[in-house]
Amino acid sequence: MLQSFNSTNSSMELSSSLTHFSKKLSDISFSSSLSPFPLQLYPQPSKPKNLRVLAVAVGPSQELPRNSPQRLLKELAHRKKATAPRKKVPPKRFILKPPLDDKKLTERFLNSPQLSLKQFPLLSSCLPSSKLNTADNTWIDEYLLEAKQALGYPLEKSDELGDDNPAKQFDTLLYLAFQHPSCDRTNARHVRSAHSRLWFFGQYVLELALAEFFLQRYPRESPGPMRERVFGLIGKRNLPNWIKAASLQNLIFPYDDMDKLIRKDREPPVKSVFWALFGAIYLCFGMPEVYRVLFEVFGMDPEAEDCQPRLRRQLEDVDYVSVEFDGNKLSWQDIATYKPPEDALFAHPRLFRACVPPGMHRFQGNIWDYDSKPQVMQILGYPLAVNDRIPEITEARNIELGLGLQLCFMHPSKYKFEHPRFCFERLEYVGQKIQDLVMAERLLMKHLDAPGRWLQEKHRRVLMNKFCGRYLREKYLHHFIIYSEQVQDAYENNRRLRNPATTAVQQALHGLSYTVYGKPDVRRLMFEVFDFEQIQPKSV
Repeated sequence: MLQSFNSTNSSMELSSSLTHFSKKLSDISFSSSLSPFPLQLYPQPSKPKNLRVLAVAVGPSQELPRNSPQRLLKELAHRKKATAPRKKVPPKRFILKPPLDDKKLTERFLNSPQLSLKQFPLLSSCLPSSKLNTADNTWIDEYLLEAKQALGYPLEKSDELGDDNPAKQFDTLLYLAFQHPSCDRTNARHVRSAHSRLWFFGQYVLELALAEFFLQRYPRESPGPMRERVFGLIGKRNLPNWIKAASLQNLIFPYDDMDKLIRKDREPPVKSVFWALFGAIYLCFGMPEVYRVLFEVFGMDPEAEDCQPRLRRQLEDVDYVSVEFDGNKLSWQDIATYKPPEDALFAHPRLFRACVPPGMHRFQGNIWDYDSKPQVMQILGYPLAVNDRIPEITEARNIELGLGLQLCFMHPSKYKFEHPRFCFERLEYVGQKIQDLVMAERLLMKHLDAPGRWLQEKHRRVLMNKFCGRYLREKYLHHFIIYSEQVQDAYENNRRLRNPATTAVQQALHGLSYTVYGKPDVRRLMFEVFDFEQIQPKSV
């Protein structure tokens, strides 16, 4: 090879000093993947100090030899220029598909299980968008009996129940509740979307159930400690303990040991399944069954040490509580089995008594009762027409409603330090939870094809605190809030102080309407009086 280089007419010589080669230099060869380059070096029998290598530089007009390194490098550079970089193909789910024509779209909606139940529109909206397939039925046949046995339900198929019974769909909803985003079936769109809608709804069911429970169990306690109790029971750190207590961990993690998983792999699936589970139970059986599963199946203990609120300064409560709560701490069985009497004044009489103290009757006939109450009741559309057997029941309800309205507008700065329960805080607490639940129901029935995360963001944006207070101020109801003399001027001239107070009054009104007239009146206030969805025409 060296002789061929020496015989060529060279225009440039390249000399290089190479160090001494090892004895295995013959094993080294240089080659190219594009075309063979037959340059091989052999060890010299003698040991020269300098080795001269001659190379040829050909002018641009002459064609390079076929095996020349310069030609190979030039071709490689040309190929790199000509070949465009390979573009990443987007995932199939992000590729826009042409819209369905009207006929196919109509068939898809009419065949959807979400439009199959006219008697239960909320339950129907939480069903999957398409019928369950073979893979879904396989999971139901293998694992559903284990789940129903752990939760304490009969093992018979729920499909055998009548059409007028919402529990007929329990098998389907229970199956969907266990299909968390990390499981095998989450790739199916109808399963993934239906599960996310269930957990979106179930979280507000849990919050309302525990709020009502603690309000009636601790009639003198402020909402701050109660929120800590709720977090101690259903905070995401504690949810794996309840799942393990009910022996449901193998249905959530069939291939892993839940105790050996790290927190970020263990808690999100457990939280998703836990919320969806109570969404399904509430839709099929109602709130009493939610209490049974919480305290009997999962074994929650409201008196456990890790569920107790932190120690804080407590204001002395010298006022009376209702006879139902005096010296009697209610259990979950008392709350789950409670049914109001036929001639009850309110839809939730015991919850009303837990939020409105009996001592509010001392404010009957004061200046606010004469000046402000008629205007507030006119704006809110109170009192509602109710058919009572006895006229005295209607009169008594209207009196209690007026006292409850005055409590809704009573700021903590007025009487709280002498009378801790003479403020809107407890009504605000239950009102916030029922407001969340009613809005969740509204969004589920309005957006049938929306996944849970989209609904969650929509729910958060509609019920932001600044918006709730703005709806109240648009009706000019903030002028009727009762402040103390010390903060009256500061709140009127400072928006940052005033707006949280108007938000609290707004939520307290929802709590009062729920305890007096029930959930339908909360819907009326939110979507007809205050227009939370902002869809009513505005006056110019």
